[in-house]
Amino acid sequence: MQEFKVQGMTCGHCVRAITSAITEADPQARVEVELAGGRVAVDSTLAAQALIELIEGEGYAAHRA
Repeated sequence: MQEFKVQGMTCGHCVRAITSAITEADPQARVEVELAGGRVAVDSTLAAQALIELIEGEGYAAHRA
């Protein structure tokens, strides 16, 4: 499980956008989002940098936690 700190997530739309972006790239991925803490945990075969790029592609700032 890879963990990321994500800035700018505030609502359910944010959760859906990030989850969709990741699961479109890796349909087997498991994504857990914690809005209050600004954390996203991902169980995926994708590299950390690829996951960060997917999250940032949705308009959020992200880095490894």
